[in-house]
Amino acid sequence: MHRCFEGNLKTATISKIPSGKYFISILVDDGKDLPAKQKFDVNSTVGIDVGIKDFAIMSNGEKIDNPKHLNNSIKRLKVLQKRLSRKQRGSNNRDKARQQIAKLHEKIANQRNDFQHKLTSRLISENQAIALETLNVSGMLKNHKLAQSISDVSWSSFVTKLEYKAEWYGKSILRIGQFEPSTKICNVCGYHNKSITLANRKWQCPDCGMSHDRDVNAAINIKKFALNKQNLIGI
Repeated sequence: MHRCFEGNLKTATISKIPSGKYFISILVDDGKDLPAKQKFDVNSTVGIDVGIKDFAIMSNGEKIDNPKHLNNSIKRLKVLQKRLSRKQRGSNNRDKARQQIAKLHEKIANQRNDFQHKLTSRLISENQAIALETLNVSGMLKNHKLAQSISDVSWSSFVTKLEYKAEWYGKSILRIGQFEPSTKICNVCGYHNKSITLANRKWQCPDCGMSHDRDVNAAINIKKFALNKQNLIGI
C-alpha cells in the first residue's frame, strides 16, 4: 500500500522470481494523454555513443563509466555455481545453493536497473532530444569474446528506458542507421577515414589536422546525422 495510484484498474499480475520473491504488477488507466513533443534544436540535443569501456559517451565530451556489475560479481558467482554442481540432485541443500545464485543474479539486475534509471532520468531532464545509433545487439552477441561484456552493459534495456521516459515527458528520441560511418568521419571537415580499426582510440584527421577521441567524435556525428535528417543543422 506504499504506492498509491489514481484511475481505472485494468489488470493485476502476480509473479514469482527465481530468488523466491513475489511481485504484483498493476496496470492502471489514468485517462491522461501523453504530453505533446517539445521543440528541440542543435543546442538542446545530445548525441550518445554507447560502448563497453565507457558505458555512454556524449557529444559534449562527457563520458559515463561502465559500472560492470556482472564482472564485479563474477568470482562470487563462479564459487556459488561450483558449490551447486557438488550438491545432490533433488536435495534441500541443492535448492538452497540454487537460491543463492538466483539472489546474486537478482542483485546484479537491480544494480544495473538502478544505474540505468538514474542515468536515463538525468539525460531526459537535461535535454529536449537524444540522438542514438541503431545497434544490431543480437548480431554483436555472436562475438563470443565480447558477448558477456555486451550482455552486462544491456544497451537494449538502456534504450528502452530512454524511449518510454521520453514519451512521458514530451522529449524526442532521434535515430540514425546502424551502417552510418559515425566513427570514421571527421566531425569538423567530413573526411572519411576508412583505415580506422577498433584498436584506434584516437586519430588525427589528415585533411584538416583535427585530433579526435574516437568515441566523442562518433557521438558528435550521431548528433549531426540525426539533426540533418530533421533539417535542423545550422539552426
